[in-house]
Amino acid sequence: MAEPQKTLGFETLALHAGQTADPTTGSRAVPIYQTTSYQFNSTEHAANLFGLKEFGNIYTRIMNPTTDVLEQRIAQLEGGVAGLAFASGQSAETLAILNLARAGDEIVSTTSLYGGTYNLFHYTLPKLGITVKFVDQNPDSIKAAITDKTKAVYSESVGNPDLLTLDIQAVADVAHEAGVPLIIDNTIPSPYLLTPIKHGADIVIHSLTKFIGGHGT
Repeated sequence: MAEPQKTLGFETLALHAGQTADPTTGSRAVPIYQTTSYQFNSTEHAANLFGLKEFGNIYTRIMNPTTDVLEQRIAQLEGGVAGLAFASGQSAETLAILNLARAGDEIVSTTSLYGGTYNLFHYTLPKLGITVKFVDQNPDSIKAAITDKTKAVYSESVGNPDLLTLDIQAVADVAHEAGVPLIIDNTIPSPYLLTPIKHGADIVIHSLTKFIGGHGT
């Protein structure tokens, strides 16, 4: 009989997820790799890495071992399959949307937003030809705003700073019925209090300086 899989607790994941001890030094703490470049075993190895035929480090802008631990750790805490770290939460928002939408497309967003996000949606995305429709958090309002041009629904799980709380499952059902993903900014509660993926969210983003890192609170 197979051994049941152990489910690691939140505290264990927060401390150790995504990390294996350094094989050379045995370091328990995650090393800070400051390099921009990496050695290749051969020209063929380099070509395979750059051609994405092999998995490995190419250039720090693309992948870094320290950043990789962060990405895996956040993904596991959120119950996701993978993560991608950016220089800021605003960058994460921008790339999440630009990966889904282009000029002529639309995004439906709730109005309970961090000010920087609102400015991005109201002023910057329209310059790229992407229209953002702002609605309240009522699932019916969101459903009414979705058209065949809609590429995603966006909301904060708990609004910053008004603390309005979204019915994630209900909004996820509306988005999925229309065939579009639900993007949730989970900065305020963090995965310690809420994991939006368990309630139907497809993409979860954070500004790590607030509660996950704590250094911007």
